[in-house]
Amino acid sequence: MAGIAKTFDYLVPPAMAHDVRVGTLVRVPLAGRRIGGWVVALADEAATDRPLQPLAKVTGWGPAPDLVDLAGWAAWRWAGRISAFLRSASPPGAVRGLPPARPPAAPGASTRAPAGSLVADAFARPGVTVVRTPPADDLLPLALEASARGDALVLAPSLAVAAVLAARLRRQGVRVAEVPRDWALAAAGGCVAVGARAGAWAPRPGLGAVLVLDEGDEVYQEERAPTWNARDVAVERARRAGVPCVLTSPHPSLAALAVPGAELLAPSRAEERAGWPIVEVVDRRHEPPGAGLYSSRLVTLLREAGPGRRVVCVLNRKGRAALLACVACGELARCEVCAGPVADAGDGRLACRRCGATRPAVCTACGATRMKALRVGVTRAREELELLAGRPVAEVTADDAGRGLPDAPVLVGTEAVLHRAAGAHAVAFLDFDQELLAPRHTAGEQALALLGRAARLVGGRDAAPGGRVLIQTRLPGHEVVDAAVHADPSRFALVESARRVALRLPPETALALVSGAAAPAFVEGVGGPGIEVLGPADGRWLVRAPDHTALSDALAATPRPPGRLRVEVDPRRA
Repeated sequence: MAGIAKTFDYLVPPAMAHDVRVGTLVRVPLAGRRIGGWVVALADEAATDRPLQPLAKVTGWGPAPDLVDLAGWAAWRWAGRISAFLRSASPPGAVRGLPPARPPAAPGASTRAPAGSLVADAFARPGVTVVRTPPADDLLPLALEASARGDALVLAPSLAVAAVLAARLRRQGVRVAEVPRDWALAAAGGCVAVGARAGAWAPRPGLGAVLVLDEGDEVYQEERAPTWNARDVAVERARRAGVPCVLTSPHPSLAALAVPGAELLAPSRAEERAGWPIVEVVDRRHEPPGAGLYSSRLVTLLREAGPGRRVVCVLNRKGRAALLACVACGELARCEVCAGPVADAGDGRLACRRCGATRPAVCTACGATRMKALRVGVTRAREELELLAGRPVAEVTADDAGRGLPDAPVLVGTEAVLHRAAGAHAVAFLDFDQELLAPRHTAGEQALALLGRAARLVGGRDAAPGGRVLIQTRLPGHEVVDAAVHADPSRFALVESARRVALRLPPETALALVSGAAAPAFVEGVGGPGIEVLGPADGRWLVRAPDHTALSDALAATPRPPGRLRVEVDPRRA
């Protein structure tokens, strides 16, 4: 039942028998009301001696039996109700019937990837293949290759990107169902299903291949509990069907690389370098704290803006924190344990906002004891940039979603500007240290993802003469910066992977964040081999396990006490 974590037995009237199958959406009487639900199993005999009430109505088609089973797995994997996943796998409206099934319309032979190419090799075997695609690469060949393998499933980071990809596939002669809009067409088969996060649950009667574009993008993870990830659902679907699952990204996530049996494919070094723009680093370590956000190199870049030379400036307002810098040498104060940002603990010590470690308020670079806070602000930045550039500057944030992009030679905003702008001559990160030192264990991955988005706006090294990504930072030697400068994401992955292992952070372990009024009683009952309960901190507890199987088993075995309880498996902000 929708919103109820229980199953009930009902009688199927003979008149409805031909319309009822596993997954069918129905309405049933319960406690004096008629409510909606799903048929999750059929049996010839009832499991109870009590008289059964008949189904009240057949609403229409719902998820296929394989997706009902997958929803049960997802409820265990992310400690949620199965109804939440069945809802994602159901059509947006009542579907009474499906269009006639047709043979799949595949791309012509001229559009297929040649044998031995990276695109062809990506789909050459069942299992997970991670393809490192430079930001400037066109991902259409991968989608065409997937669509040639039967009822393919292709996921994109947003509905807008999915719509563009679907239109391009149609121009190549491929039959496409955009989900959830074309749910019935996808359920009938004979097409490739293209969608965003919810598309991971699209009906596929004969799944032939799975393709996830930009697999590490945060939008694939549901923010509400259960915090399921579309990439992981797609991987499990492909595993159950025994078909190829291809995950693409300019900078593959550690979670993708850690999938059992995953194989990494990357282009040649020459091809990868050509697919990244020039990345220029402005070292601000020797500038006094409080000197502002605007280096002389940035000002020069802004004054070059004009027709055909748009400059995009990124300054993330969300989740900002004061960064401490040494007054004497300019080095940022960082944690000696996890390299995260530290803040004044108020007792003459510095406390890490990421792992909680403390140390004396002494600069580890020069031994000085005076620190100064650095702060930022996107609205003030717009005003100051306009004065410095001598050109109109427009502000873009997530609050402006739905509005047209301002027509200005210089844009400044949060990371939302990277999603809304269609292209740029240059992208400048005014204070990249905010991203590198964000108080979450995925800070490095998300910082590299921002650089990847910026690189996609600018294009490859030959796309825009003089085009570049500019990074202003006091950490020029950071592994994220190093990876972008050399167009080699493996430089970051090697360092970050070793750090995660040392700190026992995902994907080395599995985490769940527990909060709410019922959290104390719940975590008291959580236990099992290798299970650790950490906290509380700010009213939240972390449950850590050796892997997701142990974590999910422990959470599923713990009775839920009455009261509000939120369980976030794979929390992004931990």
